[in-house]
Amino acid sequence: MEIVRAAWEALNRGDIDASFKHAAPDCEFDVSRAFGPMHGTYYGLDQIRQAFEEFFEPWESFRTELDEFIDAGGDVVASVTGYFRGRDGIEVRTRTAFVWTIRDGAIAHVCFYQERQEALEAAGLRE
Repeated sequence: MEIVRAAWEALNRGDIDASFKHAAPDCEFDVSRAFGPMHGTYYGLDQIRQAFEEFFEPWESFRTELDEFIDAGGDVVASVTGYFRGRDGIEVRTRTAFVWTIRDGAIAHVCFYQERQEALEAAGLRE
């Protein structure tokens, strides 16, 4: 869980490289369930870095709060509230969830979910 917490803190600082410092070279970042511009599955650190750079670009500021961490064996479910301010002043708040899969001490897969319950189910957990 500490790998995920450190990765999330680095993302909040906008430090993509530090965020995926403990990622496997073939790490996958799956945001195919997203409704925004960052959509699809990104393979490897170069694609993941580029996706985050494109995602962060239009925002004047952003921060996320980890609302909950749940250890699910080899997975970690993270419920998140995001706060974003666009360059035009529009503010957006989101509530989403992620399942982080850790293998051999490295981030192997990260999957985005619109709803916390979906993430729990994907990790084999129930409410």
